[in-house]
Amino acid sequence: MKLATYRQGGRDGQLMVVSRDLSRAVAVPQIAPTLQAALDQWRLAAPKLAEVYAALNAGPMPDEVAFDQAACHSPLPRAYQWADGSAYLNHVELVRKARGAEVPASFYQDPLMYQGGSDAFLPPRAPIPLRDEAWGLDFEGEVAVITDDVPLGADAAACAHHIRLLMLVNDVTLRNLIPPELAKGFGFFQSKPATAFSPVAVTPDELGDAWRDGKLHLPLRVEYNGERYGEPDCGVEMQFSFPQLVAHVAKTRELAAGSIVGSGTISNHDRATGSCCLAEQRMIEIIEQGQPATPFMKVGDSVAIEMFDAAGRSIFGRIEQQVAAHG
Repeated sequence: MKLATYRQGGRDGQLMVVSRDLSRAVAVPQIAPTLQAALDQWRLAAPKLAEVYAALNAGPMPDEVAFDQAACHSPLPRAYQWADGSAYLNHVELVRKARGAEVPASFYQDPLMYQGGSDAFLPPRAPIPLRDEAWGLDFEGEVAVITDDVPLGADAAACAHHIRLLMLVNDVTLRNLIPPELAKGFGFFQSKPATAFSPVAVTPDELGDAWRDGKLHLPLRVEYNGERYGEPDCGVEMQFSFPQLVAHVAKTRELAAGSIVGSGTISNHDRATGSCCLAEQRMIEIIEQGQPATPFMKVGDSVAIEMFDAAGRSIFGRIEQQVAAHG
C-alpha cells in the first residue's frame, strides 16, 4: 500500500492512504491519525489500512480527495531516529581516490553510518533554505526504509521482517562544512541540515519483484535544474542490503517504531548512468582533470528525485525542491 502525510492537524500531520496511481487519497483517522501512530501499532493498523487501500484502488470512496503532492509533508515529518548509511562503495571509492587515499578493507565488511537530525524534516516540495552559498550545498538521491520496533541485537535475517515502508530521500549536505567537522574527529553535524523524503511511503510488497534480497532494484532518477543528472540502479551495486544496514544499527541499541535507515547516495560504476549528487561529479573531475569544475548549488537552483516502475508510473511521487536564500 501507499501512505502519505498531509501538512495539517499538527506537527505530525494527517495520515492519508493513497491510490496506487497516486491520483486519489483518503484520510483514515478511525485507524490512525498519523503515520507514527500506525507504526506504533503496525500489526493492528496495517490490515485495516490495507483494506482501505484495496477499496480505494477498486473505485471511488465517499471521503476521498484528489491526491495533492504539494500538500504533503515527508511521510514522517519528524522521527525518533534517522540513521544514514553508505552502501554504495563506488561513491566512497571516488571520494577516496580524489583525495589520493585507499579505501580501507573494513569498508567492504562493515557499513559506514552517521546519525542525522530527525526532529524536523523538509516537505518534499518545500524550498531548501540556504544561509550561505559558500557552505557548498549539495543534494543526495537515496532510498530509505522505515522500521517498526527492532530489538537489540537483531541480525539481518530478523531485521528483514521489521522493514515496513520505503521512501526516496534528498539527503541535503553542506559539503564545505564537512572537512573541518571531520577534522575534529566527531563526525557530521552542521554539514547535515534537514532532509526531505518522497511524498509517498510504500510497503515492500507494492514493489513486486523490484524488492528482493533486501534491495530495491530500480533506477533512481535525479534531475538538476530541469535536466537529467543521473539514473543509477539502486540494487545491483548495493554493498549492504537494508536488513544489513538495520542490523548494523541494532548491534548496540533497539530501534523504536518509526526509525528511518538510509542507503547513502546511489552510485554505479557505469558513468553513463550519471550521479545522484554534485560531489561525485566533482570527484570524477578531480581524478580526470586535477580540479573540480562543477559548482555546488546556488539560490534558485532546483533538484527533483523520482522513481518509476516498469510501466513508467511514478511509485513514490516526486521530490521537487528549489534553493531559497534564508536570513
